[in-house]
Amino acid sequence: MAKLKLTKNELKTQRDALKRYRRFLPTLELKKQQLVEEVRRIERVLADKQQGEARVRAALAGWVQLFSEPVALEEKLVLERVETREANIAGVIIPVFIAAHFKVNDYDLFSTPLWVDRALAVVQELASIRLERAIIERQRELLQRELRTTIQRINLFEKVKIPAALGNIRMIQIYLGDQMANAVARGKIAKAKLSEAQMEGAA
Repeated sequence: MAKLKLTKNELKTQRDALKRYRRFLPTLELKKQQLVEEVRRIERVLADKQQGEARVRAALAGWVQLFSEPVALEEKLVLERVETREANIAGVIIPVFIAAHFKVNDYDLFSTPLWVDRALAVVQELASIRLERAIIERQRELLQRELRTTIQRINLFEKVKIPAALGNIRMIQIYLGDQMANAVARGKIAKAKLSEAQMEGAA
């Protein structure tokens, strides 16, 4: 760590730094608040998606035994792409789910059981929910990482940078005050000696 210079220039530098830290701190606090609120909102959305998946699965319960019939659904349904866009939340770029695009391969309607059409629709719905949940979990991960970084910065300013700047300012002010007092004292002594010499000369 560089040794603190006990000068007027350094005093200005430390005061400017303190002003900067105090200006940035409210911005960081606001960012932290936004991130906390957004993480909570995302957790509520995730809970809703989990309930949505549970409802779809519950609706399947009545005819899920049909899935045991030898029909290769995975050959009939192909995920082509997941459509997303980007959003900016408190300075963090996060992915936002728009839609999952599937392709249903042609199959013989006469030789395939009737329930396959409905099964393919349900599989698409479940897959879409899972893909959306994965993207929402990624949002949460990115925002939580930024939240941790923001909290670390706030702590750095509050517990290290601001107290250090205040301590440095106090130290420099004391030193400069002592220097000024010494200069005044030296001036008085010099003046007294000059007066004394002038009086001796006059005598």
